[in-house]
Amino acid sequence: MNFKNKLAGFFKLVFPSNATETLLFIGFLIGYGILGSVIAVNYRIIFDNRIPWDAYFSFDNRAIVMTGGGFERHPLSNYFFDQVRNVAKFVSGDRYDADFRLFLAWCSIVTVSLSQVQVYKYLKNIIRLPRGFSVFIVLFFSFFTTNILLSFTPETYTFTLFLLVLFNYYTALKIRNDQKIPAAALTLAAVSVGGLTITNIAKVFIPVLFEKGLFANWKKLGNAILRGLVSVAVFVLLYLNRLNFDVHRIFAKTGEQYDKFSKPKITPVWDMITSWFWGGNILFPGFVIRDYHNRKGFEYKALFMDVYNGWMPYIFIGVLFILVIVAYARNFRNKLAQMLMLSFLIDVIIHAVLKFGLHTSYIYGGHFIFVVPLMLGWLLYSFRDSPRVLSGIMSIFALMFLYLVANNLLRMQEFFIFLDAFYK
Repeated sequence: MNFKNKLAGFFKLVFPSNATETLLFIGFLIGYGILGSVIAVNYRIIFDNRIPWDAYFSFDNRAIVMTGGGFERHPLSNYFFDQVRNVAKFVSGDRYDADFRLFLAWCSIVTVSLSQVQVYKYLKNIIRLPRGFSVFIVLFFSFFTTNILLSFTPETYTFTLFLLVLFNYYTALKIRNDQKIPAAALTLAAVSVGGLTITNIAKVFIPVLFEKGLFANWKKLGNAILRGLVSVAVFVLLYLNRLNFDVHRIFAKTGEQYDKFSKPKITPVWDMITSWFWGGNILFPGFVIRDYHNRKGFEYKALFMDVYNGWMPYIFIGVLFILVIVAYARNFRNKLAQMLMLSFLIDVIIHAVLKFGLHTSYIYGGHFIFVVPLMLGWLLYSFRDSPRVLSGIMSIFALMFLYLVANNLLRMQEFFIFLDAFYK
């Protein structure tokens, strides 16, 4: 009976559990489903066995689907994507055709749709915003660049987005109820989240720091350390097993990757941070096309994001950034808000400070951009007793939502022009 209760609790945690959540999930399945299905059926950009990398925005679709990606950045993702690829090949009759692409697209469609539901769960059940506010913020978030692109992209970021939002919601429930994070949950999160992208494993242990009385009780602190060590040990053993325990490969390859992805570019650092790391995951900039080849004679076109070229996008992302900072300031003593911002700080350090992948940081949004709608939720919560201020903030949100939708739909039209020209 206890197992049945836990299983029921798991499904209630992960999947829609009431009418509003179900309607949201269905709505996102329809919206993202139409977009992803059209792209998968009519174009070969989601997967073309001849294209090794970077067909659009530096997403390494083929490398991820076929191998799980490089072991130094995606330690355990091959185990997951091997299964995805095998099922996709079974569906398509062992061919890399439209059916193969359609299955991959629908894996992403379902995952991103569930991510939106998780954001709603957090807003409604953790922050306890009114239903209308929660739905509006989720709809606002659903038009972010990251969600639109990941909804049809077979990549680690797609599944990382879902896992991180789910984990933040789960741990917020635990911390709010003064409960500790179970060792099994920490281990599962470390293996899944860290296995898909190694830098995210640090985020798994942030909620443990906020467990009640952790630093006032040596027994609790020791237990937390033990849970962390068990989680890390399981992750490391699985990681080393994939490499046949050849530790040298990890350090050699990691150094190569840092050198490759951290070289300074012509674009000023401030604009890379503004237009790509922050803005590019929310509001589409313009696009540039480059010529690529697969070193075997096949030439293809690749699409990348440019920096913003007008004042309005900078104002939009600037205002949004200010709103998030105000939310953080007003909820500084709130440990749940601190958990979110500490998680975001890890990505700031990796991309903005260390400059790893900063020139293509618009592809990393699945690791952190969900923090934005959740902090906007905390912003509204902090002004719950100030109706006039709340009304003013919602008016700003409404204007920003209209601009976001108009801009991102326009850019997606340009994306389809690119597909029509080169990927039919």
